[in-house]
Order: sequence, then C-alpha cells, then structure tokens
Amino acid sequence: MAAFDPWDPAFVADPYPAYAELRARGRVHHYEPTDQWLVPRHADVSALLRDRRLGRTYQHRFTHEDFGRTAPPPEHEPFHTLNDHGMLDLEPPDHTRIRRLVSKAFTPRTVEQLKPYVSRLAGELVDGLVARGGGDLLTEVAEPLPVAVIAEMLGIPESDRAPLRPWSADICGMYELSPSEDTAARAVRASNEFSSYLRELIAARRKEPGEDLISGMIAAHDEDDDRLTEQELISTAVLLLNAGHEATVNATVNGWWALFRNPDQLAALRADHSLIPSAVEELMRYDTPLQLFERWVLDEIEIDGTVIPRGAEIAMLFGSANHDPAVFASPERLDLTRADNPHISFSAGIHYCIGAPLARIELAASMRALLERAPTLTLAADPVRKPNFVIRGLEGLSVEVG
Repeated sequence: MAAFDPWDPAFVADPYPAYAELRARGRVHHYEPTDQWLVPRHADVSALLRDRRLGRTYQHRFTHEDFGRTAPPPEHEPFHTLNDHGMLDLEPPDHTRIRRLVSKAFTPRTVEQLKPYVSRLAGELVDGLVARGGGDLLTEVAEPLPVAVIAEMLGIPESDRAPLRPWSADICGMYELSPSEDTAARAVRASNEFSSYLRELIAARRKEPGEDLISGMIAAHDEDDDRLTEQELISTAVLLLNAGHEATVNATVNGWWALFRNPDQLAALRADHSLIPSAVEELMRYDTPLQLFERWVLDEIEIDGTVIPRGAEIAMLFGSANHDPAVFASPERLDLTRADNPHISFSAGIHYCIGAPLARIELAASMRALLERAPTLTLAADPVRKPNFVIRGLEGLSVEVG
C-alpha cells in the first residue's frame, strides 16, 4: 500500500500510477491509516454505488454505539447539523422525500432555461480575461461562473455573494481524509454563518416569494402536503452551492491544465468545436474532480472473497475507476473523441448528482467561450496543485492571450 498515500504531495500531484497498482493487486484493500476499504475497479465502484447494503449514513438504522462508531465532538455540531440534513448524506426514506421535493423546483426545464444566461455570463468573463491579456483562469472564469449561476438560481442577491466561495471552501475541507481541528473549526464557523444568512433569506422569500429556486423549494409539496423543513431547505441550498462551486470549478481548471499538457487534443478541439460535449465528458473522466466517495457498510458484504463487516467504511476511488483499462481503452490517454465513456464522476444510483445537467451546461459554456473568444490562449506558468486529495483541484491556472 506504500504507493497510496493521500498526504504525500507527489501522490496528490499524480495518483493515477498508484491506482493502477491497486487495481492490479486486487478488487479491495484495507488501508490502515484511515481504517477504510479501498475499492479501485470500475465494475465494483459502479455496483457498490447502487448497493443498498451500503449507505451515506447509518443513523437511520443504528446509533453511533450500535454501529461501533464514536459520535462527533459536540463542538462540531453546527457542521453536522448542516451536512446531515442534505440529500447527499441521507438515505431513504428521508433522502427519497427530500430529493423528490427538490426535484419539483430543480427541473430539467428550469436548468435548460438557464442556458442563455450561462452562455452570456461565460462570454463576459472571457472577454474580461482577453481584455487584460490573460490572468488566472480559476479566479477570473472558472470560479465566478458557477458561483453566479447557482446564486442566481437560488435568488441570492449579487451584493451578498462575496462570502459564498470562502464558506463553501471551508465547509468542504471536512470532506478530506482525517481533517484537522483547525479545518473543523473553520467548517463550523462557515456552517454557522452560511446557515444564518440562508435562514434570513428563506424568511424573506416566505413573505415575498419570487421565481427563484429557494421560493420554489419553499412551495414544493407532494400529495400528502409534505414539505421541506427549514433545516432541509438550508442544507439543500448549501449542498447545491458547494457542489456547484467545488466540482465545476475544479473540473474547469483540471480540464484546461490537461488540454495544455496534450496540445494535439487542444488543437483538435480548436479546429472542431462540435467536440465540446464529448470533451467535457472526457476531461471529467481524465482528471476527476472528486477522487473518493465514502459509504458505510450497513449489512455485511463480500468482495472477491473478502468479507467486509457491518460498521466498516468503504472508500470508492472514482479517479481509479475512471482509469480502469477493463472499461476504457488506453485510459491514460486523453481522447476527446472517446465515444464510449461511462465515467462515474457524477456518481450513480440514488445519489447521482442532481446538478449534473447544470454542470455540463456550465462546463460547455466556458469551454466554448474560451475557444471562440480566446483562440490563442496559452499557459503562462505551470500550476500548483492544491494539497487536497479527495477534492482535486489547482491553486490557480495562469494563462496568456496573445
């Protein structure tokens, strides 16, 4: 297991050789430092994401003590209250009810109607980058686009949006392996501040509903007149913001860094913009923005003769699964024309990313704007990789426009 070391900067910079070693050695491996079972192969990850013997939480069936786990420290409670009421960390029946209600407001038609706004905003951001002769692609295009789009959807006024990205980054720090107490303290503070802000916004929308997603979620109900609680509204809004910020931002900069390292593929894309849809899928596969996703074992399972007991934690390696040669021909090669591309970057099963259609629209819009308005875009300096393993991204991406 020496090759797998999520705290080693060399591994974080390029984990894919270590993944190949894990896949070659077997279907499941116990990793002592985090007491997790690592699953590196695509077929297993895909199946386990759909396996109802596993769960994002266990508290719908067991207490911490019954499950052999220790309750989180009381001082972390604001983060867990926020996190544990979101769809991503719930199981049926609560997950089913919340996702159904959110889906009534977050419809394919709603997302499709955003296309002109997303395209216009992407063009404006790229025009600014071009006018300055270049800059940091992360802070000037990749970050402001999804932040503005999801904030616009939720109905967060432009004047209130500055803290959204810092709050999101601090909360998402808790999704790394073995986060520090300092990370936890920042996440707790951000959870309190973010929740307080949204509580006030929700109260305002209850008095004066608008056409925004928060108003839609407040109004959403089913046949039994079941509605989202205030905490579920807050947790859902934060989940949508965090997922939009982290995944789309990192997919954008990881993708362009991959294109700069593969100039033949970038040249092909510049020559044929019809490749944009398949390019988005391939770049999501090639350097996956979310490398690892966890599940609790609710009922004993067996993988390749290894019995994994109830109470254990499984870490599904998305980045490894997306490079599995059993599924992807020449997986280490970036191929923007790849037709058969069943990557699992958006997860699978009941927790499949509800924002995947929006993410695809945003990624395609920023790519198209950069190809059309900055056709001479070049890399100005090699980027620095963020030290995080689970959420994979760059500190920045410095570019020039000739």
